[in-house]
Amino acid sequence: MRVVWQLLVVAAVALAGGQVIAGVQEDDPWLTFAVGLSSAALALLAYAWVVRRSEHRPVVEVAVKGAAPALGLGALVGVAVFGLVVLQLATNGYYEIEGRGSTTGAIGLVGFMAAAAVTEELLFRGVLFRIIEERTGTWIAMAATAVLFGAYHLANPDATLWGALAVAIEAGGMLTAAYIATRNLWVPIGVHFGWNFAAAGIFSSVVSGNGANQGLLETTASGPELVTGGDFGLEGSVFSVLFCALATLAFLLLARRRGHLVSRRRCVEERAKRRAGERAEGRSEEPAAERAEGRADSGAGQAEAPSTLPR
Repeated sequence: MRVVWQLLVVAAVALAGGQVIAGVQEDDPWLTFAVGLSSAALALLAYAWVVRRSEHRPVVEVAVKGAAPALGLGALVGVAVFGLVVLQLATNGYYEIEGRGSTTGAIGLVGFMAAAAVTEELLFRGVLFRIIEERTGTWIAMAATAVLFGAYHLANPDATLWGALAVAIEAGGMLTAAYIATRNLWVPIGVHFGWNFAAAGIFSSVVSGNGANQGLLETTASGPELVTGGDFGLEGSVFSVLFCALATLAFLLLARRRGHLVSRRRCVEERAKRRAGERAEGRSEEPAAERAEGRADSGAGQAEAPSTLPR
């Protein structure tokens, strides 16, 4: 039940924020910037609130302490990986930078991409992956949420089956692995934002089949669709799949080194321990209740005894 409540609360905030952003995006980049950042902040607060209420624990995965450096590191990784894709395409003649683009357009995209990165990471890594992993272990949860994340992008205007599969491998792998390696949501949020902003806000590329963007640079991609991604954008390029797969591997190696990978067997054992602990706690409470009841009965008997004596 907690997964339903958490998804509903975060999705409701994300949907409301998305509607407001859509209403101002075409007319006012600065307002888009402000609304996007506000929507991201509200989604984080909503996530922290519903997880605290439903799981009765500190929400350490979005703790304020250490958030800024984690976000910065993640953003650098995202920009760097996308930059490698662009470099590979450009050196092979498939990509060309034609000139300067729009600074104000890029500013608006900061807010838009921040809201998208935060809400998607909260839903797919913060809620779905984390809770599925508790029951199935890391690998099944990673595969399941990658498929869901790819399928989610099929709703985009210029989505393709290959594009959705590419996103499942790229983002479903890299972003989930970033969460596993760090066990906080700030790094994957940063990676997600860095990748999306590099694509749209810097190189003016289509992001996941969502149409053209006006970023800092005017660019053109030409060549086979498998190489350039076609209308889906550079996320549909085999080079994106390759470089994101390498980043995924690096994060998973770090996760293994830190002992952050969770096996299915460990999940089963931990659930069994929790159930045994709950049963033991229940048994320990019963004798205590019986003793308390016995003392109450004894006290009542002693109080009533004098009244039964003959006068």
